[in-house]
Amino acid sequence: MNIRIKFQKYGVMKFIGHLDMMRYFQKAIRRADIDIAYSEGYSPHQIMSFAAPLGVGVTSDGEYLDIEVKSSKSSKESMQALNETMAEGISILEYRKLPDTAKTSMSLVAAADYLVYQKPGYALLADTYAQLQAKVEAFYEGQPQIMITKQTKKREIEMNLKPLIYEMKSLNMGCGQALEGLGVRNPQILADCREGETSETPALFLKLCTGSADNVKPELVLEAFCRFHGICYEALGFQIHRLEVYARSEEVPVKGEYERQAYLDYLERQREIYRQKGIDFPQFLALGELGKDI
Repeated sequence: MNIRIKFQKYGVMKFIGHLDMMRYFQKAIRRADIDIAYSEGYSPHQIMSFAAPLGVGVTSDGEYLDIEVKSSKSSKESMQALNETMAEGISILEYRKLPDTAKTSMSLVAAADYLVYQKPGYALLADTYAQLQAKVEAFYEGQPQIMITKQTKKREIEMNLKPLIYEMKSLNMGCGQALEGLGVRNPQILADCREGETSETPALFLKLCTGSADNVKPELVLEAFCRFHGICYEALGFQIHRLEVYARSEEVPVKGEYERQAYLDYLERQREIYRQKGIDFPQFLALGELGKDI
C-alpha cells in the first residue's frame, strides 16, 4: 500500500538538512509503529522518498513524503501517532492512500509556491505593498527576458528565468486574509502577521518551475530582482517559506494502461465540471490531491 504524507517544517527545524530529515523520519516512523515496508537484499531500508528536498533555512507548509506500508490504520490514527513522536518544528498535516500503481511524488513535481518576506533589521525591498507591486510589474511583466548567469557544478550557464516563473506578485503580510488565502499554517509567520496587523508588511509570492528537469530556486529570482532595481542583495535578510508543491494536472500520476485511462476519464469529467462553472481548469494540482484519506 502506498501512502503520501504531507508535513510542515518550521522553527529551529528549518536548519536541519535533507539527509538528516530522512534519518529523522525513519526513526519517527518506527516510534509511531507505522507498518512500513522494507527493501530486500543484504542492507534492507525503509521504502521512502521525498518529493522535493528543501534547502537549509527554508520553512514550509507543503512538504511531501511517500512511503510503502504493509498495512495501515486510519489516516486520523496514523497522523496522531506520528505527531506524538514529532519534535517541535515538524507537524504531519495529511496521511493519504495512493493507488497501487501511483508514481512517486519525486517524479511528478512540476511547480512550487513560495512566500518570501524580509527579516527584521534588514532594508526593505519596498516600504509599501503598492511600491513593491510596481517593482514586480517592472521586473516580471516589463521585461521580455530575465537573463541570469547560473553556476552549476561544472560551469557557468546563461538562462532565461522568465518562462520558469509562472507567477510573481506582491502581497501584504499585515493582512491576515492574504495569508489565509495562500493556505499559510506556519505558526511563526502567523505570529509575525498578527504583530504587523496595524501596518503594511510587503512580501513576495512566487510560483516557480520545480523538478528534476528544470528547477528554479527562489534565491535566484530574488537576486535577479534586486540586481534589476539596484538593491543590495542580502541572502540572509530574506525568509523563504514554501507553501505547496504541485504536479501538472495533465501529467498522469499512475502507471499501467488501465489505470492511465481511468485517470484520463476522471480528468475529463473534472474539466467538464469546471467548464460548466465557467472556471479555467487548473494547470497544477497539489500532490496531496492525488490521494485519499483512509
